[in-house]
Amino acid sequence: MKGKWAAGIAPRNFAWIIKDRLAVSERPGGYARTHRKVRRQEEIIWIREQGFLRVVSLLPSPHNLHAYEELGVQWEHFPLASHADAAAALGDIYPALRGWLGAGERVLVHQEELGDRVQGVMAGYLVYAGLVPSPAEAISIVERITQRQMGPPGRELVAAAVELRG
Repeated sequence: MKGKWAAGIAPRNFAWIIKDRLAVSERPGGYARTHRKVRRQEEIIWIREQGFLRVVSLLPSPHNLHAYEELGVQWEHFPLASHADAAAALGDIYPALRGWLGAGERVLVHQEELGDRVQGVMAGYLVYAGLVPSPAEAISIVERITQRQMGPPGRELVAAAVELRG
Protein backbone atom coordinates (compact mmCIF):
# COMPACT_ATOMS: atom_id res chain seq x y z
CA MET A 1 0.00 0.00 0.00
CA LYS A 2 1.32 3.42 -0.95
CA GLY A 3 1.74 6.10 1.68
CA LYS A 4 -0.32 9.26 1.98
CA TRP A 5 2.24 11.29 0.01
CA ALA A 6 2.89 8.74 -2.77
CA ALA A 7 0.95 10.89 -5.23
CA GLY A 8 2.98 13.99 -4.30
CA ILE A 9 1.69 17.49 -3.65
CA ALA A 10 0.49 20.12 -6.12
CA PRO A 11 2.91 22.97 -6.88
CA ARG A 12 2.01 26.31 -5.38
CA ASN A 13 -0.27 28.54 -7.43
CA PHE A 14 -1.14 25.68 -9.80
CA ALA A 15 -3.83 26.67 -12.33
CA TRP A 16 -5.18 25.28 -15.59
CA ILE A 17 -4.97 27.73 -18.51
CA ILE A 18 -6.55 25.16 -20.85
CA LYS A 19 -8.36 22.54 -18.77
CA ASP A 20 -6.49 19.22 -18.64
CA ARG A 21 -3.97 20.38 -21.27
CA LEU A 22 -1.95 23.47 -20.30
CA ALA A 23 -1.20 24.60 -16.75
CA VAL A 24 1.02 27.03 -14.87
CA SER A 25 2.55 27.09 -11.41
CA GLU A 26 5.33 28.46 -9.29
CA ARG A 27 8.68 26.70 -9.73
CA PRO A 28 8.41 23.23 -8.17
CA GLY A 29 10.03 23.37 -4.77
CA GLY A 30 9.49 27.10 -4.39
CA TYR A 31 11.84 29.92 -5.22
CA ALA A 32 14.62 31.90 -3.59
CA ARG A 33 14.80 31.31 0.16
CA THR A 34 11.65 29.19 0.20
CA HIS A 35 13.03 26.54 -2.21
CA ARG A 36 13.18 23.08 -0.61
CA LYS A 37 14.53 19.92 -2.26
CA VAL A 38 12.00 17.62 -0.57
CA ARG A 39 9.12 19.85 -1.60
CA ARG A 40 10.51 19.97 -5.15
CA GLN A 41 10.56 16.15 -5.28
CA GLU A 42 7.01 15.88 -3.95
CA GLU A 43 5.74 18.44 -6.44
CA ILE A 44 7.50 16.77 -9.39
CA ILE A 45 6.01 13.43 -8.31
CA TRP A 46 2.56 15.08 -8.31
CA ILE A 47 3.23 16.53 -11.79
CA ARG A 48 4.20 13.08 -13.08
CA GLU A 49 1.26 11.34 -11.37
CA GLN A 50 -1.18 13.87 -12.87
CA GLY A 51 -0.10 12.82 -16.36
CA PHE A 52 1.97 15.82 -17.38
CA LEU A 53 4.24 14.66 -20.17
CA ARG A 54 6.35 17.81 -20.22
CA VAL A 55 7.41 20.65 -17.96
CA VAL A 56 8.49 23.91 -19.59
CA SER A 57 10.82 26.06 -17.53
CA LEU A 58 11.04 29.76 -18.32
CA LEU A 59 13.74 30.32 -15.70
CA PRO A 60 16.68 32.40 -16.93
CA SER A 61 19.05 29.66 -15.70
CA PRO A 62 18.88 25.85 -15.87
CA HIS A 63 18.53 25.41 -12.09
CA ASN A 64 17.21 22.02 -10.99
CA LEU A 65 16.26 20.74 -14.43
CA HIS A 66 18.11 17.55 -13.53
CA ALA A 67 15.42 16.88 -10.90
CA TYR A 68 12.85 16.31 -13.65
CA GLU A 69 15.07 13.71 -15.32
CA GLU A 70 15.69 11.97 -12.00
CA LEU A 71 11.93 11.57 -11.51
CA GLY A 72 11.13 10.61 -15.11
CA VAL A 73 9.53 13.87 -16.29
CA GLN A 74 10.48 15.31 -19.67
CA TRP A 75 11.44 19.00 -19.61
CA GLU A 76 12.18 21.87 -21.95
CA HIS A 77 14.01 25.07 -21.08
CA PHE A 78 13.16 28.38 -22.74
CA PRO A 79 15.07 31.03 -20.76
CA LEU A 80 12.94 34.16 -20.46
CA ALA A 81 15.04 36.72 -18.63
CA SER A 82 13.52 40.12 -17.97
CA HIS A 83 16.09 41.81 -20.24
CA ALA A 84 15.83 39.23 -23.05
CA ASP A 85 14.28 39.76 -26.48
CA ALA A 86 10.73 38.64 -25.74
CA ALA A 87 9.71 38.24 -29.37
CA ALA A 88 12.59 35.84 -30.04
CA ALA A 89 11.81 33.77 -26.94
CA LEU A 90 8.09 33.64 -27.71
CA GLY A 91 8.90 32.74 -31.31
CA ASP A 92 10.49 29.55 -29.95
CA ILE A 93 8.01 28.84 -27.15
CA TYR A 94 4.70 29.19 -28.98
CA PRO A 95 5.32 26.81 -31.91
CA ALA A 96 6.67 24.22 -29.46
CA LEU A 97 3.61 24.57 -27.21
CA ARG A 98 1.30 24.31 -30.21
CA GLY A 99 3.05 21.11 -31.31
CA TRP A 100 2.96 19.45 -27.88
CA LEU A 101 -0.65 20.38 -27.21
CA GLY A 102 -1.62 19.34 -30.74
CA ALA A 103 -0.05 15.94 -30.06
CA GLY A 104 -2.24 15.59 -26.96
CA GLU A 105 0.46 16.25 -24.37
CA ARG A 106 -0.34 17.71 -20.98
CA VAL A 107 2.13 20.58 -20.35
CA LEU A 108 3.06 22.58 -17.24
CA VAL A 109 4.80 25.96 -17.63
CA HIS A 110 6.63 27.70 -14.77
CA GLN A 111 9.07 30.40 -13.84
CA GLU A 112 10.30 31.27 -10.31
CA GLU A 113 6.91 32.60 -9.27
CA LEU A 114 3.55 32.76 -10.96
CA GLY A 115 3.74 36.40 -11.93
CA ASP A 116 3.45 38.84 -14.80
CA ARG A 117 5.87 37.03 -17.10
CA VAL A 118 4.17 33.62 -16.92
CA GLN A 119 0.75 35.27 -17.16
CA GLY A 120 1.88 37.24 -20.21
CA VAL A 121 3.29 34.16 -21.93
CA MET A 122 0.03 32.28 -21.35
CA ALA A 123 -2.31 35.11 -22.39
CA GLY A 124 -0.12 35.66 -25.42
CA TYR A 125 -0.35 31.98 -26.30
CA LEU A 126 -4.15 32.11 -26.17
CA VAL A 127 -4.06 34.91 -28.76
CA TYR A 128 -1.23 33.40 -30.83
CA ALA A 129 -3.04 30.04 -31.09
CA GLY A 130 -6.32 31.76 -32.05
CA LEU A 131 -8.09 30.43 -28.94
CA VAL A 132 -9.09 33.93 -27.83
CA PRO A 133 -9.80 36.72 -30.34
CA SER A 134 -8.35 39.74 -28.53
CA PRO A 135 -5.42 40.51 -26.25
CA ALA A 136 -7.69 42.25 -23.72
CA GLU A 137 -9.90 39.18 -23.46
CA ALA A 138 -6.89 36.86 -23.10
CA ILE A 139 -5.45 39.05 -20.34
CA SER A 140 -8.79 39.07 -18.52
CA ILE A 141 -9.13 35.28 -18.77
CA VAL A 142 -5.61 34.64 -17.45
CA GLU A 143 -6.11 37.16 -14.62
CA ARG A 144 -9.31 35.36 -13.56
CA ILE A 145 -7.71 31.92 -13.76
CA THR A 146 -4.59 32.91 -11.79
CA GLN A 147 -6.49 35.27 -9.47
CA ARG A 148 -3.83 37.91 -9.99
CA GLN A 149 -3.76 41.17 -11.93
CA MET A 150 -1.25 41.26 -14.77
CA GLY A 151 1.22 44.13 -14.75
CA PRO A 152 3.09 45.88 -17.58
CA PRO A 153 5.77 43.15 -18.07
CA GLY A 154 3.04 40.58 -18.81
CA ARG A 155 1.08 42.91 -21.03
CA GLU A 156 4.22 43.60 -23.07
CA LEU A 157 4.56 39.86 -23.70
CA VAL A 158 0.94 39.70 -24.89
CA ALA A 159 1.66 42.58 -27.31
CA ALA A 160 4.73 40.71 -28.60
CA ALA A 161 2.56 37.61 -29.14
CA VAL A 162 0.12 39.63 -31.22
CA GLU A 163 3.03 40.75 -33.41
CA LEU A 164 4.14 37.12 -33.84
CA ARG A 165 0.67 36.04 -34.85
CA GLY A 166 0.85 38.58 -37.66
